[in-house]
Amino acid sequence: MARNEGTERRGPRLDQPLVRGRSLRPTLDSDTAGQVSERVARFLGSWRFLGYMTGVVITWLLWNIFAPSNLRVDAFPFLFLTLALSLQASYAAPLILLAQNRQADRDRVRFQEDRDQTERLLADADFLTREIASLRLALGEVVTRDYLRGEIRDLLEEFKEIQQTENKGDSKTS
Repeated sequence: MARNEGTERRGPRLDQPLVRGRSLRPTLDSDTAGQVSERVARFLGSWRFLGYMTGVVITWLLWNIFAPSNLRVDAFPFLFLTLALSLQASYAAPLILLAQNRQADRDRVRFQEDRDQTERLLADADFLTREIASLRLALGEVVTRDYLRGEIRDLLEEFKEIQQTENKGDSKTS
């Protein structure tokens, strides 16, 4: 049996996602998350962070080496320090990757805008080249000052020759 265009489909459409009730998961704006990840990544890559981290590690080491055993924070030799540094690295790596992805997206957009601008500049340069060529062709048909002076000079010489010839003819007849 052939389907008419006016017939209705029954059941879920496969080309569209199912509409479900409200989700209990909080939604997070990707731009806000990206900006936060860029700020954190920028801080993690700064000299200030390296100074803070070096100070904390040196303080931790000195305290756990020279403090009395009952006041030490880390009962096992630097196990908690290793755990803290691993935890910091496990959060820092994805944030840095998010910031790099956003930068790559910005670079891609900037590259496309530069490419578009270059294409417009090339089209403008091509148009101007054609216009200059047409002006040169049009100027080739226009009389130049030097050409006009030469023609006037030639005509003046012809006029002088004609006048001299007439003056010689008048002097012979008189």
